[in-house]
Amino acid sequence: MNGRATRFASLMRDHGLALGRVAQSYARPADQDDLAQEIALAIWHALPSFRGECSERTFVYRVAHNRALTHLARRRAGGEALTEVADPAAGPEARASGREEVDRLFRAIRALRVPLRQVLTLAMEDLTHAEIGVCLGISEGNVAVRLNRARAALRKNLEEA
Repeated sequence: MNGRATRFASLMRDHGLALGRVAQSYARPADQDDLAQEIALAIWHALPSFRGECSERTFVYRVAHNRALTHLARRRAGGEALTEVADPAAGPEARASGREEVDRLFRAIRALRVPLRQVLTLAMEDLTHAEIGVCLGISEGNVAVRLNRARAALRKNLEEA
């Protein structure tokens, strides 16, 4: 295995589950695997340009969120709405123990405006305000404000669901 492949494998091993959650917070269930693969491919292509100016973790999340925004833009261009209506009929996965609550949470997250969704998703992965700021290109103060707004909006979405 060459250096790039080794580094990529390490990043995917260390961050793969979290990147799956990022995909889950941006894409409909039917599109989540595709978005996760697009994120992995984007990380692969971006690896040679990584200069170490931030942590690898921050780099990976920045690439993931940029790819997720591209995914949303493609959906919008295709005439699809950015928010989705929950399917009232629970499928087999939603009937599994605890899965319904997880699905409800991610539907509520996907219903948030993108700037709020971004900070909330990164905060859920335990990134610091500084790391989130680097990922999104905003100040730590702006991160704190968006995160407070995101939490309030998420609570409201969950109450309405």
